[in-house]
Amino acid sequence: MKLTRRALVTGGTGAVATGALAGCLDDVGSANAAFDSGYAAFFTLWDWADRVSGDAVDFRNPIGTGQAGHGWSPSGDLTRDIADAGVFVYFDTPEFSWAQDIAATLEADYDTVTVIDGLDGLDDRLLGWDHEVDAGNQHDDTDGHHHGADDHDGHDHDRSSIDPHAWLDPVLAQDIVDTIADGLAAADSDNAETYETNADEYTSGLESLDRTLRELFETAERRLAVLAGHDSFTYLQERYGFELHTPVGVSPQENPSAEEISETIDLVDSNGIETILYDPFEAPTSQYPPLVDTILEGSNATDAMPLTHLSGTLAKWHEQGWGYRTQMEEINVPAFREALGAQ
Repeated sequence: MKLTRRALVTGGTGAVATGALAGCLDDVGSANAAFDSGYAAFFTLWDWADRVSGDAVDFRNPIGTGQAGHGWSPSGDLTRDIADAGVFVYFDTPEFSWAQDIAATLEADYDTVTVIDGLDGLDDRLLGWDHEVDAGNQHDDTDGHHHGADDHDGHDHDRSSIDPHAWLDPVLAQDIVDTIADGLAAADSDNAETYETNADEYTSGLESLDRTLRELFETAERRLAVLAGHDSFTYLQERYGFELHTPVGVSPQENPSAEEISETIDLVDSNGIETILYDPFEAPTSQYPPLVDTILEGSNATDAMPLTHLSGTLAKWHEQGWGYRTQMEEINVPAFREALGAQ
């Protein structure tokens, strides 16, 4: 099921361009495209592109509800569908290799398609997979998100070695939203003001989310929480100065050993942790994933709450119209409050 908020604009979805378009924003230039539909590579990018474009472009997410963006493979001729639509928003990272492949094909074979890399310009602010989080290091961005106050470890990363979950950081998210708006405006100058206005309004909401999270983590009783799932939240840990322990690691395919589970249970009890966090995509038919049940049975913890990585969405959230910001506010913020004692 393709996620859409509006019916396709009548009159067709073919793209007609008056100039060459490419993935890098510098290459979009003064081209003016007449696209009215587009695709984004996963839920969060779709939500942002859809909100930035407003009624000007009808964005679609090819990944259905209940599915996460990682490890997904397209079926059918998605490349042709995207080419017919006229614009593609994605992350140029091997963690979304299918999107990389499509973007490369679009740029090579379709000179009338706008391809926007949401990570454009962020390379020196992206974390590597082996980045060690300092739970006592909180960033103080007092002069706005455009000044790069969150340079993290200050080094460029090869895209093959970076952690792609930058969208979970509300500060970096503001820059990604601006990048999407800039790319659309450069390709479609007739609607440039719409894209800019919508992006400004949306990033104001992200600034509010950042303030909420800062206050939450500053008032928390502890700096440690336990996640029974793969760690997608390093950017949040780096941003707000807390530690999220998991026996699983960064790969969703990794299975924890008995020793790692035992160490996690000891950690829960020694730190008085009562609430375990988990990935809701791993429990589609039961209350909790098996690993959560194991930790709850072996420790003094009494409860568990979902923490979504927002590379996908669940049907129940989609039906309520919950986008990125609402899911962060309604799911992740309460989960962190409970797990860290920031009530």
